[in-house]
Amino acid sequence: MREQDYAVNNSLQAEQLEVSRVLRNTYGLLALTLAFSGLTAYVAQQMRVGYPNIFVVLIGFYGLFFLTNKLRDSAWGLVSAFALTGFMGFLLGPILNRYLGMQGGAEVVSSAFAMTALVFGGLSAYVLITRKDMSFLGGFITAGFFVLLGATLASFFFQISGLQLAISAGFVLFSSVCILFQTSAIIHGGERNYIMATISLYVSIYNLFVSLLQLFGIMSRDD
Repeated sequence: MREQDYAVNNSLQAEQLEVSRVLRNTYGLLALTLAFSGLTAYVAQQMRVGYPNIFVVLIGFYGLFFLTNKLRDSAWGLVSAFALTGFMGFLLGPILNRYLGMQGGAEVVSSAFAMTALVFGGLSAYVLITRKDMSFLGGFITAGFFVLLGATLASFFFQISGLQLAISAGFVLFSSVCILFQTSAIIHGGERNYIMATISLYVSIYNLFVSLLQLFGIMSRDD
């Protein structure tokens, strides 16, 4: 009986050590990729580059995402992760310039940045402290993805009043739920690769920030 208890304790300790390792590596890499993304956004902003064609954006993002997933278990996965986040940061430059060119644009950008940090920090702390299993949110994320995809496509073809505001608010909620789900997955064993955990959180933070920019920008124009 004691040997069985000893084996169970060893297994639990090993699991806790693994979770701690993944969390430490994930947040460390996330901090570095966010900093690198901020640097490339600043470079693009100073260069006054225009936002590229949507096909370039999609090919660049999904190409680098799938490359990172393929290389996730090697050192090249880190290189690919920085390439992906650097690319996304570069795309952020022209977006920031557009908002900074608006009246009160600096306040919009700073408010979106502060709210993104607050939401990410609060949601992450909630899951890390309570240790709640958020795997039940998987169905909501899948349904939410297709709803938002449909709404985004509809916005290209129909000029519906308030639709863009609803889409931005929807993406804020969707990104927040993804942060809860992804953080919980690390804690409860659903994700053991810190490179992919980092990329998942980075994309959620990126979408949250851009959506808040759009939301605050729309409200600012209404004022």
